[in-house]
Amino acid sequence: MAERDVTGDALGDAVGPAGSVVLEDRAGVAVLRVEGALDLALAPKLRQLAERATRSRPALLVIDLTDVTFLASAGMAELVRAHRGQTAAAPLRVVASGRITLRPLELTRLTDELAIYPSLSEALAR
Repeated sequence: MAERDVTGDALGDAVGPAGSVVLEDRAGVAVLRVEGALDLALAPKLRQLAERATRSRPALLVIDLTDVTFLASAGMAELVRAHRGQTAAAPLRVVASGRITLRPLELTRLTDELAIYPSLSEALAR
């Protein structure tokens, strides 16, 4: 039986009406694939799964925004939290390209702080 959070969702993934976050283990690298709108509704799930991922002490944490359709300030705040906060035990890499995800990160100058990669394969390369 899968572990469940307080809302009853399985802890390995989080699916909401506007998006989802899926946690994958790729040879010691934790990959969080985000799909849909990364907004106030989905951001807490990203935080929860990022914290869960780092408890397993991965060599690297990758947050893949390839399938994100909207990046709100709440989502960007979670990226910063993952970079600076409790989850900072593992280096963070963010996959973002295009106007939907990369442009907001550029406008807020988070590209100066976060390690941004154009594709998941490039983020996984060591």
